[in-house]
Amino acid sequence: MYKVVRRPTRTVTCGPIKFGSDHPIVRQTMATTNTADVDATIEQVIRCADEGFDLVRITVQGKREANAALKIREGLFKKGYDVPLCADMHFQPKVAMAVAEAVEKIRINPGNFVAGTKDFEEHVYETEEDYFSERQYLVEAMGPLVEKCKELDRCMRIGTNHGSLSSRVLSYYGDTPRGMVESALEFADICRSMDYHNFVFSMKASNPLVMVQSYRLLAAEMYRLGWDYPLHLGVTEAGEGEDGRMKSAIGIGTLLADGLGDTIRVSLTEDPEFEHGPCNRLAEIASDRLYINPEAKARQDAVKPYKDTRDFQSFSRRQGDLPTQKEDDPIDVRGFLNRDGSVITAVKPEMFNKENAQYLYKDLGCKTAVGMPFKDIASSDSILMRTIPPSSDKAARTAINRLIDVSMGVIVPAEELEKDPLPNAVALMDLKDAVANGGKV
Repeated sequence: MYKVVRRPTRTVTCGPIKFGSDHPIVRQTMATTNTADVDATIEQVIRCADEGFDLVRITVQGKREANAALKIREGLFKKGYDVPLCADMHFQPKVAMAVAEAVEKIRINPGNFVAGTKDFEEHVYETEEDYFSERQYLVEAMGPLVEKCKELDRCMRIGTNHGSLSSRVLSYYGDTPRGMVESALEFADICRSMDYHNFVFSMKASNPLVMVQSYRLLAAEMYRLGWDYPLHLGVTEAGEGEDGRMKSAIGIGTLLADGLGDTIRVSLTEDPEFEHGPCNRLAEIASDRLYINPEAKARQDAVKPYKDTRDFQSFSRRQGDLPTQKEDDPIDVRGFLNRDGSVITAVKPEMFNKENAQYLYKDLGCKTAVGMPFKDIASSDSILMRTIPPSSDKAARTAINRLIDVSMGVIVPAEELEKDPLPNAVALMDLKDAVANGGKV
């Protein structure tokens, strides 16, 4: 737990690229064009490849798109692009067979590859016997595609999605990470029974919490089973702008820090070229943090060995102590942090100039009355100042004290406060210095 190492996996080939722990993390995206529009799709795939993506996924809803996929593949080759294509399949086993002739990779969703209809009123699976009794139809539907992929040396992604589990899985396991994992494992069992191993797993969800829990559970199951298949990481429909990037960073970044993940996609509701920046950055950060890198090794070796007793499947909130009010406290410190997550805003000294202070209060989310700030539900909890106005600047100091008076914390490095104290400010100290001083400021 205190050393970042990639989970050892086998190598899975997808045209000219390889997935697995012996290879760099593969960056991929998904085209947003109508696949039947061959020329537009070729142009977008080329833009994605030029941006730096290693693989591009296209949607294949039916035979028309399957036929177009072959033309897209041929068109890319003619233009000198060998970037692998992945066909995103739903509901259509026969179409998957056809498109396997054209692309290097097939993505199937266990929740709807055979049937996506949710028929709870007709079928209820309460026992293990009930659940496994209908597994044969999966074998019959999946078997021909597995044979085709073996024959053509195609890659497959068994990609479970939290939002599209089959009624059979939902009835027995519920809408849970366990259901997602079991849904993928039974499709993998079919592949393995036919001696086909050129596949990867994914456990996508729009909620990063569910996504992380599902991947960790899948990794644990593979360790238990002795399996070593690579993992494709992604948060479904993360969104756009900062929200989409943050959701992806939380979900994908957490798993990469665990050493999990061999290919990633940051799913944004933007043109696919814009996904490369955050996708590539996450891959770079993950590579830099690996124990094999000297700087990362030095940092991780400094951590004393310990036994982690936490349940990796548990996602209960970590408990922390908020500031408590004492009778002799000259100010109310209870508003400096928030139990649901604290907002701390970095502020520069010049922002407290007489002509700027009123605008700053509004930027911090405060309400104002007669020039005085008041905290609101949307206000910052505290501000961080690396340097502070000198005590000789009475107007700036007064503007700062008005924030402290309404229970907004003002955090300042301890060395700055030693030079020119600011009453009731919160001293910021390096942990080593705090230990050396016995916790005294």
